[in-house]
Order: sequence, then structure tokens, then C-alpha cells
Amino acid sequence: MALALVAYALTAGPDAARERVQANLQRGMRRSGPQDDVQRQSGLIGLAQRLTPAGNTRRLDLLLARAGRPAAWPLERVLVTKLLLTAVVAGLMALVLLGGFSGRILLFAVAVVALAWFVPDLLLISRGQKRREEIQKALPDTLDQMTIAVEAGLGFEAAMSHVARNSRGALAEELIRTLQDIQVGQPRREAYRALADRSPEPDLRRFLRAVIQAEQHGVSVARVLSTQAREMRVKRRQRAEEKAMKIPVKVVFPLILTILPVLIIVVIGPGVINIIDAFAN
Repeated sequence: MALALVAYALTAGPDAARERVQANLQRGMRRSGPQDDVQRQSGLIGLAQRLTPAGNTRRLDLLLARAGRPAAWPLERVLVTKLLLTAVVAGLMALVLLGGFSGRILLFAVAVVALAWFVPDLLLISRGQKRREEIQKALPDTLDQMTIAVEAGLGFEAAMSHVARNSRGALAEELIRTLQDIQVGQPRREAYRALADRSPEPDLRRFLRAVIQAEQHGVSVARVLSTQAREMRVKRRQRAEEKAMKIPVKVVFPLILTILPVLIIVVIGPGVINIIDAFAN
């Protein structure tokens, strides 16, 4: 607990909203020079940025995007957490090696340190997978609602905004962010491609490609939405049936490892005891 509190104290920074307000108030009052750049990148965050390879940093940023970019875990905090966690675990493993050095202990220490380095990555991957499953489940219903809104007379972006602002979940958040990207001047195709990169769900990618092609060739968006929603519902039903078919196979292993040995003992146990008594007499 003490190590966790130290790590949080070192990685916790000022409120992000307060920093943005201060930056907006101080905009244009002074010019940022080399000293400001050094000050922004100094300290523990700068050390973590220098020690982390650039490829790993880009990968972490992509994982954060797919995990929904939690407000409490910006990229800088993740980098510092990786550095501190690895350093603490490496120190503990060094103490273990000092107590008794051997090849097995050294291999165990290296494996634990490597695991500590990749723990934040694994947590982000897990959260990204959960978010992807949530988007997959919510996509057919969202497309149905967008189809109803478009058929009622709304445009595609207006329908997307109406559905996103009246819904909750990961898909609604991603749609709102896409609309915000379009509102600040980003082209629609780039905003849709960015949405596909943030949410690597095959069904969502297929839907976005269909929307882009519909805009290019002048196809009715309502027809595209209706077709995509129908296909998504069929695929969702097929995935549910597939999971149901896998249940008997998954039940076999717990049955063999837990219930079957007990049954063998109950059925064969008395006979084995009688045989032992007969030979003993």
C-alpha cells in the first residue's frame, strides 16, 4: 500500500481542466521558448518519456484510444507507472537474488520484472477488448435507431447526433467524438477512419466503409443503414448460437476433473475396501 501511495503521489498532477483553463488565459501573453520545452519535459514524466521507446509510446497511445482514453490515466501517467512499477519490482527481485543466487531464481526474477513492465499494457488491452465487445453488442440497436431517425427526415450526421446524445455506452461516446471531430473541421472520411482505428470492431469498420461508399456514389443512406442493421442482427444471433454450442464442450473438462473422480471413488471405493479386507484375512 505504501508503494502504491508513493507511485500515485509521484504520478498525480494538477487537474487537467484547470491546466486547460490556465493555458487559455495565458495564451498570447508570453512566447514559449527552449526553456519552457525543457521545463515541460523535465521531472519524472520526462525521464519516463526518454526511457520508453518511441514505438512503445505510440503503441500505448493506440491502446489508450481503444480503451476509451480514461480521464484518470493519460499517456504520461501510464509511462510513469510503467517506469515506477518496473523499478520497484526490480529492486525487490534484487533483494531476492541477494538472499540466494541461482539460475532458477535469476530466471524467475527476469520473468517477474518483464511482467511488471507489461502489466499496464495488459490492463489496457483487457479494457480495450471489453469496450470492443460493448460496441459490438450496441451496434445493431444503434443502427436501428439511426435508420428510424433518417427515415423520419433527419440527415445522417443529425441522426448520429440524436442517437449518440440519447444513448449511453462506449459506442455513444465514440460517435460523439466523431461528431466533434467533424465540427472542428476534420473531413468526414478522416473522422470515420479515425473512428475505425479507435474501435477495431469488424462490424463497425464494415458499416463505416459502407457509409463512405454511399456518400461517394450517392446511394441512399437510409437503405444502407437498414441493410447494415439487418446484417448486424443476424450476426449477433449467430454469435449467440455459436457461444451456446461451445458450452457443452467447455463443461466437459470441469466434469472430468471434479465430478468424475468423486463418482469413481463412491462407486468403486467400497469394492476396493472389501477386496483389501479379503486378502488381508
